[in-house]
Amino acid sequence: MDEINNIKNKKQLIGEVVASSMEKTAIVKVERRFPHRVYKKFISKSKKYYVHDPKNICKTGDVVRILESKPISKQKRWIFLEIEKKAVK
Repeated sequence: MDEINNIKNKKQLIGEVVASSMEKTAIVKVERRFPHRVYKKFISKSKKYYVHDPKNICKTGDVVRILESKPISKQKRWIFLEIEKKAVK
C-alpha cells in the first residue's frame, strides 16, 4: 500500500524518447505549453531528462511516462514507468 501512495505523491511526466543508445538510460524530451504572461500567446518549452530504463525497453520515438525518483547517478533522477505509444517504424 505504501508503494501506491508513494507513486501518487511523486511527479509524473509524459515525453518522447530522443535517444536510447546508452545502456539502461534513455533521454526523454518533455514539452510543455503555457501562455505568455503579458501577450497571452502560447509558448512551447522543452526540457530533456535522463531516465533510468533497467530493461532497455525504450526506443527512439516512443512516447513514455516517467516518474520522479531519488538520484540514481550524476544526471538520472527519473525512472521509466511505461510506454504510452510505440514509435512507428
